[in-house]
Amino acid sequence: MKRLFILLLICCYNGLQGQEPNILTPDDVARIQEAKQVLITPDGEHIFYTITVPADPRAENALPATELYRYDTDSGVSIALINEKAIANLALRPKHNTLSFTARPGNRKNTAIYELSIEGDYLSMIASYKTSIASYTWSPDGTTILFTAPEHPNQPKPELPYQPEIFEEDLKRNAAYTLEVASGAVNILPIAGHVTAVNWSLSGDQIALLAAPSSLIDDIYTSQKIYFLNPENYTVSSEIDHTGKKGEMTWAPDGTRLAFIAGADKHDPIAGRLFLASGKDSKPVLMTAAMGMTFEKLHWKDNNSLWFSASKGVGTILGEMKNGGTISPIIQSDQLAIQDFSIAANGSLAFIANSPEHPNEVFLIEKGSKSPKKITDLNPWLQEKELGTQEVITYKAADGLEIEGLLINPVKQTGLTPMITVVHGGPESHFNNGWLTTYSRPGQMAAGKGYAVFYPNYRGSTGRGLEFAMSSQGDPAGKEFDDIIDGIDHLIETRNIDKSKVGVTGGSYGGYATAWMATRHTDRFAAGVMSVGISNNLSKWGTSDIPEEMFLVHSRKRIWDDYEFFLKRSPIYYADQAKTPLLIMHGKNDTRVDPGQSYELYRHIKTRTDTPVRMVLYPGEGHGNRKSTARYDFSLRMLQWFDHYLIENKKQLPSMKEELLFKN
Repeated sequence: MKRLFILLLICCYNGLQGQEPNILTPDDVARIQEAKQVLITPDGEHIFYTITVPADPRAENALPATELYRYDTDSGVSIALINEKAIANLALRPKHNTLSFTARPGNRKNTAIYELSIEGDYLSMIASYKTSIASYTWSPDGTTILFTAPEHPNQPKPELPYQPEIFEEDLKRNAAYTLEVASGAVNILPIAGHVTAVNWSLSGDQIALLAAPSSLIDDIYTSQKIYFLNPENYTVSSEIDHTGKKGEMTWAPDGTRLAFIAGADKHDPIAGRLFLASGKDSKPVLMTAAMGMTFEKLHWKDNNSLWFSASKGVGTILGEMKNGGTISPIIQSDQLAIQDFSIAANGSLAFIANSPEHPNEVFLIEKGSKSPKKITDLNPWLQEKELGTQEVITYKAADGLEIEGLLINPVKQTGLTPMITVVHGGPESHFNNGWLTTYSRPGQMAAGKGYAVFYPNYRGSTGRGLEFAMSSQGDPAGKEFDDIIDGIDHLIETRNIDKSKVGVTGGSYGGYATAWMATRHTDRFAAGVMSVGISNNLSKWGTSDIPEEMFLVHSRKRIWDDYEFFLKRSPIYYADQAKTPLLIMHGKNDTRVDPGQSYELYRHIKTRTDTPVRMVLYPGEGHGNRKSTARYDFSLRMLQWFDHYLIENKKQLPSMKEELLFKN
């Protein structure tokens, strides 16, 4: 009997030793739920938050649903309240013990504003319009809503059964409206242009309105202005003298100052600087003391205390600026990427953050405490998954500039390691040291398969102040992309990376980098997956919806002033030397980077070389996939492509048969 027990023990031990790790798969990523918005009540007793719940990609190709929850701080219990499409814009109705939000239930055509009692036992629609309401703000007494929505078309019925589209003419715009809740009366405000945001001060005597000359994306990016309105007649009293990208804006409680996030000037690539403006003075003040970070969210705690969240390097800060100058951090972390926050009058703080171990969850810091407590666990099954360790790396570029990045190590490592390089878009963007795995970013999915995954924040990235964000301008595909190769060389030297098995992927500007690496630096990369990327800077200018933005914050010169320069900074110029097997994927409805960019590169490589190339188009998708099956399909194809060329060392195109692609 003793001998039998020992044999069974040995067998069990050997079985455990031989078990494969429980790794993250595309099926797992397709079901990840994430917190999206958070709002705490003034007394700190209740926290409302929304989460996104993706549709099953094997059942329907659909957008995610949004669920609304209430967390009670006394009991520590979350209660599900509503499950609908597109719940957003959570707000507390002044002078009422109710929550308001926008939503579009399944039986409605347009988004409307709804009101819910704090207890969750009463729900009603309190504001609707002929078109979908995009954003709104309450009057201080809670009787009037100021909202934005597309103008309702008032056109005669066409005489012919067919109507062509006239490009960039007869544009639809968002207007601003008031709605009296008691009567339901709606009035349009006499404001020209395309209105994108409104904010009514708690003092009641100030309204800030953000508008662009038209609804063209280029105008929204480059030409928005902040206007001050008189609440008595809703006419413009003055405007803020500032040119540059615009972001969030919010009034101090007494209405004397408006804080807003914007670009430092018209050449700043990101709305990430903090400004303060008087309600009567049109000249805003740039808070220069805070230039070393990228501001993201703002909230006035009181008239002398402005709270904010910001990125600094790969970390994030939730901080306080007192009396318009002195900044002190409340939370400063390289392990939590803060996305949203809300402050209670009693001092409690709720926020949403992700980390290397989990996607966005809701956290609470109770009054008198300094330690955040995670109050949601939206993906408990993640605890059973083996994840690769994630670390911050720094290295020197060829010219001595210090570059930051992130590295996910393989779950299991034996010998030389294959590596996938993930390049962010923008380039006005960056990677925080948080959750880095999405449908298009292989992250932990690849780590489970034995890859290292490298996320470089090359020059031109945000999070490191204005100078660094502008350091790549006028030099597309120059030192910015050299930084990426320098990072790869650093990891080859220090992390046992197999230099013959390096892949690259990215979307938008990251797709441009992928195409550049697969052509100009093709000897360095064994496989590439390009998404909604740029291949020809000449044709891209005329087919994008942001040609002026590209000039102001990227190229800094016109293509017709130097055609040769822009051609030589285009991947198609080097397509004849391409040796890197390249998978190209693009949404057919993309207006930012026209699908023609993918057609061009595909055709050049297909015609001029024998290198494996495949192009996949996603009908109904734009600049990145939004629906469940389209995202799932992307993940499967991306991983299959890298496995085929980096692990299996195949030379021919991989099979696209469904039974091979969808095997798990």
